[in-house]
Amino acid sequence: MYELKDREYIIVFTGPDGSGRKAVADAVGQTFHMVKVLSHTTRAPRPAEADGQDYHFITEEQYDRMERNGEFLESIRLGASRYGIREEDVANCFRTSGCLYLILNCEGASILKKLYGDRVVRFFIYADRSVVEERQRAKGIPEDAIQAHMSRYEQEMECQADCEHAYENYDLAHTVFDITNTLEGYLKRELVERD
Repeated sequence: MYELKDREYIIVFTGPDGSGRKAVADAVGQTFHMVKVLSHTTRAPRPAEADGQDYHFITEEQYDRMERNGEFLESIRLGASRYGIREEDVANCFRTSGCLYLILNCEGASILKKLYGDRVVRFFIYADRSVVEERQRAKGIPEDAIQAHMSRYEQEMECQADCEHAYENYDLAHTVFDITNTLEGYLKRELVERD
């Protein structure tokens, strides 16, 4: 397992599908120049998703081989699909950045927290049921996938209590601003104001 060095943090964005966690995570990541670690998954890409940008889309056979080789820090099954974060990806990101971020479901976020303790900071992003459902339809996600996500909505909302921070996400700019202020306390970038 990769050993985190002083001031290295793993920032995890979690919450229900449709909460806007990806948009929030990417905006915060860009603000702090953090590197994003992508999960490997066996599911097919959704509309507008691209391999190497949203996930690493791989076959079941590839996933099996990687799992047998012990490449994953965390690996979960969600419905018929599998998701995992490779240890090598985390180590490579830390070679270029002191902080990285991931977008994970609650189970994956919990696994990383158990591995790295206080060096994992979880941000729970959420919105009410009707909003997350509407957002998924607007993305063109198939109805059966939306229903599968919504069947887990209450369970995912329960994980909010386990996370270090939680934010309602109805206004992206406002949510990103609030999270940025919170993250400053962890990263201690010692910014200097200039006249």
